[in-house]
Formats: sequence, structure tokens, C-alpha cells
Amino acid sequence: MPLQGILVSQELRQDLRTEFIRFAMDSGVLRFGEFKTKAGRLSPYFFNAGLFHDGARLGRLAEFYARTLLDAEKAGHLQFDMLFGPAYKGIPLVSAVSIALWRKERNIAFAYNRKEAKDHGEGGNVIGAPLQGRVVIVDDVISAGTSVRESVRMIRDAGATPAAVLIALDRCERGGDADQVSDLSAVQEVERDYGIPVISIAALGDIFTYLDSGSHASGELMPYREKIAAYRERYGVSLSSLPAGGGAR
Repeated sequence: MPLQGILVSQELRQDLRTEFIRFAMDSGVLRFGEFKTKAGRLSPYFFNAGLFHDGARLGRLAEFYARTLLDAEKAGHLQFDMLFGPAYKGIPLVSAVSIALWRKERNIAFAYNRKEAKDHGEGGNVIGAPLQGRVVIVDDVISAGTSVRESVRMIRDAGATPAAVLIALDRCERGGDADQVSDLSAVQEVERDYGIPVISIAALGDIFTYLDSGSHASGELMPYREKIAAYRERYGVSLSSLPAGGGAR
């Protein structure tokens, strides 16, 4: 059983995670208010990675991904040979992260998929480097886990090995809808079902750390802290629900 992603992320550098939350705030990606999720829940915060929509933001985002991945590797939580980005948001992410790693003297191959298989030219639905070795799946968040399941299938069908999933933010939120709440989050289900760690740049706890930092910007947002705490109490994962186990495979 791999080390649960929440715990892995907690072991990584707090300064990096706090810096990322501040960056997401400044970019308008992390917002506070009242937002309806796909599950029909009213959330007091919303994370929209699609708003990292210019070169400067995407480049800096890729730097956070690359630093988090290398920190996790250095800590012994995973080993990897290449990257894979599931369509659609994973395509620009995996491309940018590959460039960020190259700037850190790690020239890592990457691939991504198209939604529909192409029946002419090179054919197939995987574009880029051949899937081989230990592959890290790069995405923005995990909601229902659908893109991860499809990615794992494609990687295994190619004879390669899924090594980990790398995401921007783990909401640490249990599955289900507004009324019916499951025991595990989508992240925990991925780790349970596929035996691979999910590594996040930041998690819900880091939002609380930012709000408690005492900065002028965070002070203006303090009224939302109680709402987020109540939301976490109702829908958040419990540390007691984490699977027991050692390091990541």
C-alpha cells in the first residue's frame, strides 16, 4: 500500500506549498465565495486551473509541478522515467512540466492522448514519446478519477508502469454528492485501486495555513475560514480513514 498522498504532500516543503497558494490567489485561480461543485455541493472556495492561461502563469505553474515532483523523488516516494498528460487540461500541463524539468537538467520524455483515436497518419490516440518505463500522470485535480483510470489503462496497455499521479491541489474531499458522502476521496480511491501515490503541490490544509498566516491579503479572507472549516467537517476526509502503509511504490 503506498503512502497516502496527503501524508506525502505534508512531508514536502511547506514554503513551496504556501508559495503556491499565494500564487493561485494572485492569479485568480483560487477564489472564495459560494460555488456549486459537479457533485452539487456548495463550496466556499473554488480552484480553476484553466485560469493559468498565459505564458507567465503557465511557466510558473510548471515550475511548481517540477519542484514538487523532484522533491518527492528525492524523498524516495517515487521513481519515474516519463510523463503523461490526459486530455484535455493535462496536455499543456505535461508539455510545460517537461520544459521545467529540462531547465533543471532533467530531460524527460512526455506523451498525451487525444479523446478519439485517429485513423490516418500515425493513427492511435497517444501522441508523443512511446509509453515505456515508469510513467507519472500529470493533471490539475482529481474529481471523479475518470481521467486517471483511462490514463492507467493506456499506460498498462502499452506495457509501461503507472508510477504516480501529480496534481496541483488536493481538495481532501470525500466522494458522493451533497447528501450522500462516501468514505474515501477520489484521491484515496485512486491510491487504493491502483497502488500508486497521488502527489499534490498543495492540499486543503495549505489553504488554512495561508489564511492563518496573518498577511494583509489573508486577513481580508478570514470570514471564509469558518465556512471552509464547516465544509471540511461535512465533506472532508479524516486521517483515520487513511490506509495504513509505508512508502510509495
